[in-house]
Parts: sequence; structure tokens; C-alpha cells
Amino acid sequence: MSEKRLGERAAELDAADELAGRRKLFALDDDTVYLDGNSLGALPRHVRDRMADVIDRQWGELRIRSWDESGWWTAPERIGERIAPLVGAGPGQLVVGDSTSVNVFKALVAAVRMAPDGRDEILVDATTFPTDGYIAESAARLTGHRLVVADPAGVPDAVGPRTAAALVNHVDYRTGRLHDLPGITAALHARGALAVWDLCHSAGALPVGLDEHGVDLAVGCTYKYLNGGPGSPAYLYVAERHQGRFDSPLPGWNSHADPFGMTRDYRPAGGAARGRVGTPDILSMLALEAALDVWDGVAVEAVRAKSLALTDFFLECVEAYAPEGALTPLTPAAHAERGSQVALACPDAPSVMEALIARGVVGDLRRPDVLRFGFTPLYVGFADTERAARVLADVLAGADAPPSG
Repeated sequence: MSEKRLGERAAELDAADELAGRRKLFALDDDTVYLDGNSLGALPRHVRDRMADVIDRQWGELRIRSWDESGWWTAPERIGERIAPLVGAGPGQLVVGDSTSVNVFKALVAAVRMAPDGRDEILVDATTFPTDGYIAESAARLTGHRLVVADPAGVPDAVGPRTAAALVNHVDYRTGRLHDLPGITAALHARGALAVWDLCHSAGALPVGLDEHGVDLAVGCTYKYLNGGPGSPAYLYVAERHQGRFDSPLPGWNSHADPFGMTRDYRPAGGAARGRVGTPDILSMLALEAALDVWDGVAVEAVRAKSLALTDFFLECVEAYAPEGALTPLTPAAHAERGSQVALACPDAPSVMEALIARGVVGDLRRPDVLRFGFTPLYVGFADTERAARVLADVLAGADAPPSG
């Protein structure tokens, strides 16, 4: 299809896009196509004013009173309730706080402690984000378990009578492959093991269905598709049926049943609060809470539909524009196997990405040879997508063109 026709199609698709109006909620300029929301989401415009109030009034004037009067103390559970519908969780099962890494540790060790006696193996997916693997290895050493590494698709065959729990990424951070959360969870349960899922690259981009599919524990970050800001706190999901047995390896005063009693003995709080540890990072947490306003009135199913349309269109444009053989798609073509990013293998990936960014198309790189483009449906449009593919083709062809605008 010609460049002219693809440009016309992009305009038609943008005109029919029910989420197009959301872009104005973000601090984005028209000179940049931002396709790195799978690493750091864009800033929602209203967060600046909200944080000015947090700093000037809540902290500056109320000071210590804000733990009660401004709701600081209850923020981890309150914000968890905001995120819960985006991952298909009912009330009282999500708590916000700490980093993803810390929450992976809490979830995995707690899962092992809940597993039946005699189960001394932890499964981890072979393509996992490196930190998850490091933590799984440490958790195995700490608990006296053996670590078993398996390809995500092979987890159902790898689980056995000695498997306590498996830690799996919902979407592969490198390729964008979407793994079978319902099927893998069911296979684990059929063999008596628990399922721990990392949702960092899926929450806010596609339906997850934690309750629907019987997931045991899950963790995720909030600075990617949820736009919470750099280093914004992560979340921990503990299914209601497990909360009474959830034994955190990091018991802190914030998760005590009587936190201000300051007793020597630890007695865990009920519900999601059991996943708390220490004093929450209030500034980052309230920036996240403000950022979540952009989700008001948005159905995750609509986001997923647009995500698939955007990534389909990008792949179509890349095929039409890019020099033959210059790129190899790593992201599956099948919708059921695709997250919200497109990964392309490219021999000169570092220099290509550098040139793309110089021309106003911001993606990212996974060494040695992977170009990653993350499509955040709340603010990426079809004209953005066509432009990104066109500029990519120019770079690959060595065209000495000015930045696209």
C-alpha cells in the first residue's frame, strides 16, 4: 500500500478512535512520537497541580496531620482499589507500596510458605525480566528450595509434585509476547502449585482477569502503562482466599494489626494491608493516585482493542515502508500472543534507535539488536504510528532527512 494511502488510513482510524480525546490529558508535544510508555508512561497534565497541593498544603501546612486529615495512612489500600479494576481484581486484594522487586520477593516467598509440605521447587520462566530471576534464585536459597527454569509455554509440563510455586511474566519485556495466564494458572493449580504473575508489561494495556482466572498472587509496576511517574510504587495482589495464610517475609510495622501499639510481637493485619511493610513513599504514591484519574470512564477492553489495532497498523506500515530484510519482527502476529509493544530485530539497532530519537520518534533498545516500540492507547494515535514507521524506514534507508514533524 502506498504512503499516501497509509497516511489517509491513519487519519480515518484516528477520526474513529473513541480514545483519541485522552491524548490531551497528557503533557505531550506534537513534534514527538512517544513509543516508550512500556518503560515510562507520559505525564498526565493535572499531576503538577495536584502535587503542588500535596507539597504546599498537605506537607507544608498540615504536616503530620496529613496522615489522618489528607488520607496519607490509607493511601496504599485506597490506590490499590483504583488499580484493581484494571487488572480484574475485586475489592480488598491490592495494596500499593514498595518496588516491584520487593513485591516479587514478598509474593514468591509467601507462596512457597503457603504450598503443601514436601514441595521444594520453585519454577521461574526462562525469559523473565532479569530481576525476577535474581529474586527467584535468592528466594530459593533462602527457603531451601531448588530453582527450576522453564520456558513459559513449557511451564505446564515442567510443574510436578515437588513444585511449590511458579513465577511467570504475563508479557515478555523483550519481545512483547503475551503468555497464557489462564492456561498456565490452571495447569499449576491442577498439580497443586501456586501461580505468581508479574504484570509489569500488561497492566493498563490489556485485560488481565486476576480473579476470573484464579491467580494466587501478582505484582506489577505503575510507571509504565499506568503513567504513575518514575519510580512510582508497585502493587501486590493477594487473592482473598489466601490472605489469612499470607506470611510476608518482610513483616513491618505498617502491616501490623495494631501499628501504633508498637508491641514487640508481630501480629499481621487482615486483608491487603498484610502486604505493607514500612512507611509509604507518600509523594510518589499521591502522584500515582492523581495520574490514575486518566482512567476514569475508560474500559480496559477498549484499550486492548486499540492496542491491537495500533500494533497491527504499525507492522503493516513497517512492511510497506522498510527496506526488505532490514527488520525481523519478534512480536507474535497472533493477537492472543501479543502484548502492547512491537519488537523488531535489527543488526544496527543501537545506531538506528539513536537516529530515530534524534528525529522525534522515541522507542527504546534492548541490546544487542532489539528495537522496542510500546503503544500506549490512551495517548498514541494512528498518525503517530504511521509517522514512526515512515521515519524508521528513512533511517534504515540512510535517508538524510530532517526530523519529521
